[in-house]
Amino acid sequence: MRRAALAGTLLLALSGCTVAGDRAEAGVEQVVVGYQSKTINTVTAGTLLRAKGFLEQRLGGKYDVVWQDYDTGAPITAQMMAGKIDIGSMGDYPLLINGARGQQSEQTRTRMIAVTGYNRRGALNTVVVARDSPVATLSGLRGKVVSTSVGSAAHGLFVQALRKAGLTDTDVKVENQQPQVGASALQSGNVDALSQFVAWPGLLVHRGEAKVLYDGGALEVPTLHGTVVRQQYADQRPDVVKAFLAAQQDATDFLWRHPLEAAEIVAKATGLPAEVVYLYNGANGIATFDLPIRPEFRAALEQDVPFLKSIGVLQGIDLDAFVDDSLVPAGGGTPGAVLSGTDAICGTAVTDPALAGELWLAGENTTIATTDPTCLVKAVRAAKASGRQIRAAYVPDATTGTRWFADKSTWVQDGARFLPFVTEAAAKTFSTGHPGSRVLSYDQLVNES
Repeated sequence: MRRAALAGTLLLALSGCTVAGDRAEAGVEQVVVGYQSKTINTVTAGTLLRAKGFLEQRLGGKYDVVWQDYDTGAPITAQMMAGKIDIGSMGDYPLLINGARGQQSEQTRTRMIAVTGYNRRGALNTVVVARDSPVATLSGLRGKVVSTSVGSAAHGLFVQALRKAGLTDTDVKVENQQPQVGASALQSGNVDALSQFVAWPGLLVHRGEAKVLYDGGALEVPTLHGTVVRQQYADQRPDVVKAFLAAQQDATDFLWRHPLEAAEIVAKATGLPAEVVYLYNGANGIATFDLPIRPEFRAALEQDVPFLKSIGVLQGIDLDAFVDDSLVPAGGGTPGAVLSGTDAICGTAVTDPALAGELWLAGENTTIATTDPTCLVKAVRAAKASGRQIRAAYVPDATTGTRWFADKSTWVQDGARFLPFVTEAAAKTFSTGHPGSRVLSYDQLVNES
């Protein structure tokens, strides 16, 4: 299966090169875009943008767009330094490395020109362990092997979380691996935990192959992804850069207005389950999409620099020269697709993102919004009683607010309330502090009346 998929990918890539070559011979200039299809926080500058054809529409046939897909930001940076990619998208740590490498020469300078997806608390990065792992807390990783992509935000999350838990970097052995390699290593038992960025943790948990050990939202450090351009290219082709950002706004608007359809489009293009894509990119999703590089994001990037210096992948960077969102289109509306309406089960308004849940029934192209986790439980029970199959149910963690799969969460019943937690440890901590409450599995939750 993997060989067949690889062959198909190579065939498509080769076919794309042939078409681009024909158009180049016809005098149509190329613009090369590097993106990461499976890093779904960048879809508005990558997968969704490509699938909807917004950039080609904005360029009006004046340029031939060549799309290059990568697993991480590092090869995109390498290609940009070589002048072979004009515009790219990647996470915050790779963005900083990109900017620092670019500033080594006037010919290679780059600029971060927009944000794609972000989470203000850091929940786009997660530490997971195998489903049957006895490790229940970060402290339990002492002396064990953890896979991550060194220099990524997921690596930074892990190191900061370790320190917060009272461990040092040397208390665990870190294996520097690409996300898919780390995922295989976790499944085979060659590593004890995996710290990675979206969408790998959600994918492994959705498949039933892993459980969350540490919710990145508990760190409360913003994480973001963004768009970067070669400075020379921006100077030479400002019309293309402006068209790209306008097209990115088109993709963002589409995602805001049609989050479920957008998730299905990205799922089809990437092979990821739509339920996983929607977890991150859907209404009230873990990721919020908006283009401006807000002050808190600039501050977060500045705070990331010392860590990257400490691991030897960054010597320094002039952030003022690197970060520039002056070409971002004005307006754009309220960031994100937000759950709203009336909860049909509880008869109450859906207004608070920190509480609102969502039910996606099989065969439906719309979802059911619920006011809070307790109402979601009632909706799930009602769906089950009527024989309806549930495609996915989403609910925010009671402490961090991180949106997660309801059936993969650990629940606590506290009186008449039902409270979900991304990690079992958080659920037990809450229950210990609330006498009379009890920890429930999802099966207990939906089967008890």
